Amino acid sequence: MLMNFDLSSILSALEAMSNWEIVAALLGVFYVILAAKESLWAWVFGFFSTFIYTIIFWEGALLSSSFLNFYYMVMAVYGYYSWKNVSEDKMLEIQTYSLSKHLKLIGIGVSMSLILGYLSTTYTDAKLAYMDAFVMVFSIITTWLLTQKVLENWLYWIVIDSVAVVLYLNTGYLATVILFTIYIVLAVYAYGTWKKEFKGKSV
Repeated sequence: MLMNFDLSSILSALEAMSNWEIVAALLGVFYVILAAKESLWAWVFGFFSTFIYTIIFWEGALLSSSFLNFYYMVMAVYGYYSWKNVSEDKMLEIQTYSLSKHLKLIGIGVSMSLILGYLSTTYTDAKLAYMDAFVMVFSIITTWLLTQKVLENWLYWIVIDSVAVVLYLNTGYLATVILFTIYIVLAVYAYGTWKKEFKGKSV
């Protein structure tokens, strides 16, 4: 059921957040900002943010969300070394994928989303199963793209976070809606920043 998106609802949602949720959310925001600046510290902030969310969702019996954040946590470690260990004095540079490669990734993502959505709808009482599956599958794919510094990862995140806003708005997680709205703005900023740098280096 769609929630009323007014000031009182926003304040109530924020008041309902635990201290650990607030810490995890703030760490997540700093993670995206630092990733936009290509700072290795992004992965440190990302690790601790997702570590907290893994525990929160596990204790709340949201096993899929807990699994997804555990994946993020592992990828934070991988991303740190992927960005750093190209050479001793040079970090991984921004790259771009061809349209055909993106179409393959999107095809795989859509197929997996449909399969998981069908299984969730058939065998569980999951709400908005296909949308939830889409967010999960493409988040996994896009996190890997970020570890490889693929420019277009931010375009994926804009779409994923937009779908997540609709998903969480319809399931009552207003505080999470606010967080993902911030993520959309940051993803737009990050894409512009990375694109400018990529074009500068390719000239």
